[in-house]
Amino acid sequence: MTVTPSEQHRSTARRDVVILGSTGSIGTQALDVITRNPQRFRVTGLCAGGRDLTTLAQQAVAFDVSAVGAARADIDDLAAAIAHAAAEAGRDDYTPELHTGPTAATVIAGLSCDVVLNGITGSIGLAPTLAALRAGSSLALANKESLIVGGPLVKAAARPGQIVPVDSEHSAIAQCLRAGSDHEVRRLVLTASGGPFRGCSRDDLHQVTPAQALAHPTWDMGKVVTTNSATLVNKGLEVIEAHLLFDIPFERIDVVVHPQSVVHSMVEFTDGSTVAQVSPPSMLIPIALGLAWPERVPGAAPGCDWTQAQTWQFDPLDDVAFPAVALARHCGQEGGTFPAVYNAANEECVEAFHDGRLRFTAIVETVARVVDDWAQAPANPTLSTSVTSTGSDTSSLDVAQVLAAEDWARARVHHLLGA
Repeated sequence: MTVTPSEQHRSTARRDVVILGSTGSIGTQALDVITRNPQRFRVTGLCAGGRDLTTLAQQAVAFDVSAVGAARADIDDLAAAIAHAAAEAGRDDYTPELHTGPTAATVIAGLSCDVVLNGITGSIGLAPTLAALRAGSSLALANKESLIVGGPLVKAAARPGQIVPVDSEHSAIAQCLRAGSDHEVRRLVLTASGGPFRGCSRDDLHQVTPAQALAHPTWDMGKVVTTNSATLVNKGLEVIEAHLLFDIPFERIDVVVHPQSVVHSMVEFTDGSTVAQVSPPSMLIPIALGLAWPERVPGAAPGCDWTQAQTWQFDPLDDVAFPAVALARHCGQEGGTFPAVYNAANEECVEAFHDGRLRFTAIVETVARVVDDWAQAPANPTLSTSVTSTGSDTSSLDVAQVLAAEDWARARVHHLLGA
């Protein structure tokens, strides 16, 4: 499943693009890239959650897309928003195909196009990910959760090179891997900013507030992702993602803390060389690469200013203060539905933390307890499955089993918290 430049056909033809999560951070930045490169990309489909129908409708009219979806909206409300935006733009003749409800993103993802950018947050992105792969589109994957929770399913559906990572760390690794062959790779090194609590001890973290957890020093992200960055759950998920994307065993995937967030990740090769991908903190480069892979988009984002003095810092990860990465590594090695349980339990714990029902350090503690309980749960379909030495589940899991494991994990969190 490793991404290599030779596995994708190079073409100067304009690419048709479908964007899932178009009103979110990834989606709006992708539309910015496309706006600046109309000769290279054309948007043919958009889908969003539906909380901001005005923006979705304006995007649809501006890019003249043929299909629009909203997962949590009524079809009449979406049609009214589209009609209003079209009238404002003097496009009364604009009548795209509309889809609403929980299957909207899956339908839009399955449309015929060159690239599907999955910028949905959470494991609800799994069905759209599978739909895009089965339709034969290149999948620019910003929705890491769909790969993590549905690892065996996603890998079985993807042809070599079909998935192009959009996470900055995995995009960096994909770029670095161009410097050598697969058999020359010694290890992958994911960088972590350390979040707002870098250098804190575990005792320091007990009284962390939601506002403090959302004060990320580098990146502007949503509530769940920003909290995950503070607990380092996000980095744990990225370790699992790296294993699945690049087929590297977990023991050869390391994490190092790099607060400047300029070195986005590294690959160490067998001759002792380390190749790093370096750029100022911005998602525009990995988004542009996801859309154009294996080619680059000139001017996607500003580069580093090498005329200015700067210092880069690298520190080892403190697994005592931040146990989320070690727990994720364990879940990835167990394989099967364990990553899905890890992710779903964490999502519930993050909500409980922001609701004032769970202290910060108890987020990962509770996830760990749920994972331990799942190892003995009668509902666990993977207790008798075969797992390879690299942690990849060789069983025939299906979507229903993954979703059932998630439901179990969410219910278990609620039970443990007395909710």
